[in-house]
Amino acid sequence: MDSETTGTGQDVDLNQIMAMIPHRYPFLLIDAVTDLHPGNRAIGIKNVTFNEPFFQGHFPGHPIMPGVLIVEAMAQTAAVVVVGGHGGDDNSVVYFMSIDGARFRKPVFPGDRLMLHVEKLHGRGTVWKFKGEARVDGQLRAEATYTAMMVNET
Repeated sequence: MDSETTGTGQDVDLNQIMAMIPHRYPFLLIDAVTDLHPGNRAIGIKNVTFNEPFFQGHFPGHPIMPGVLIVEAMAQTAAVVVVGGHGGDDNSVVYFMSIDGARFRKPVFPGDRLMLHVEKLHGRGTVWKFKGEARVDGQLRAEATYTAMMVNET
């Protein structure tokens, strides 16, 4: 998961992301997905801007992106991987089940371009486990392993 370049996977724009997952502003934390290999892996992109609502309070005079939101952005990227692997045309929602081994290496600041590398470790039925890494300019900023479940919302 160390490459920042696009491989042979699909590119997904913001409108396609919104068709796949239910998140909306201000809680949609990915702007695009590149190198999507449905059901396996992808790279989410978050362009971190100074006008993000969380920067008002985290922290005044020293804005950094909250670590929990970095993990959420990784999970949203993983949800695109899961839904893309199921055709993306049903009423399914992907929910967190667990987060393990979260490590925050360096802060993420306004102006950073966060590259969210996610890879399926295994999936069985509706339960999926992923490894995620958040990078800026190739430097590891955060990482976590997390489990999610796909639930049909009809």
